[in-house]
Amino acid sequence: MKIWIKRLALLVLALILAGLAVCAYIMHSAKDSVPVLNYHQINDRDENALTVHTDQFEAQMKYLADNGYHTITPEEMIAAWDNGTALPDKPVIITFDDGYADNYRCAFPILQKYNLRGTIFLISDFIGTYPNYLTWAQVDEMQESGLIDFESHTLSHEQLDSTSPEETWNQLDGSKKALEWHLHKEVNFLAYPCGSYDEELQQMVKKAGYKGAFTVNFGLADKGENHYILDRVPIFGCTNHTLMRFKMRMNYAPIFAPLARLHKDMYESGHTFIAKFIPTP
Repeated sequence: MKIWIKRLALLVLALILAGLAVCAYIMHSAKDSVPVLNYHQINDRDENALTVHTDQFEAQMKYLADNGYHTITPEEMIAAWDNGTALPDKPVIITFDDGYADNYRCAFPILQKYNLRGTIFLISDFIGTYPNYLTWAQVDEMQESGLIDFESHTLSHEQLDSTSPEETWNQLDGSKKALEWHLHKEVNFLAYPCGSYDEELQQMVKKAGYKGAFTVNFGLADKGENHYILDRVPIFGCTNHTLMRFKMRMNYAPIFAPLARLHKDMYESGHTFIAKFIPTP
């Protein structure tokens, strides 16, 4: 009996060590990748999966500032990859989808406080049109601060892999031109509405003149990755945005992202019982 117990203990120990070795290899392989944080709303009013409260957001930004992270833009990331130049130590991109008004009221002052830069993907037809979205005056003020970069989230947030080719082109090209006219700068990046894309859409995005496009797929942006399906680290999808969850999702994305995909696949295929046992912060 004692020999059996010892063998079992050795087997468990070997499995743990093997697991740690695999995790270390995965983390080392992703050392040059960039975490692209993905937010939507920042406020203390809404309680939904797209909203992070202001105190939670501030704690996350303070963590970045205190731990030596350097905020960059999508343009700087792609330029470094394409030109073979070095990125700063601990680079991170902070992105917001849709262009909600609370990005100005709540998120912008916190970014200013910690001198952090961000990128907001705008739904161009919504700006200055709906009360829950930014105005052009707010956009101008944030752009003039030098802290906020603006890119495209299409004209009206249509799910582009299900629209006609004509409408898809209108959403891509029309938004790019409208934003460039308003912002007086090139708009080179897109965030896919609903995170939906396919091969044909990627080709249209490239044809429209964009240098890259972002999904809502959990993972780090990597130089070897297709620039038109860049991963991000979603900071949404739940109502419990603790600082520990933030740290785990950002710092250990190479480990947890595959587990999150497996969890999603198990859940969508009806294997909900198995999905419960897959750790996904």
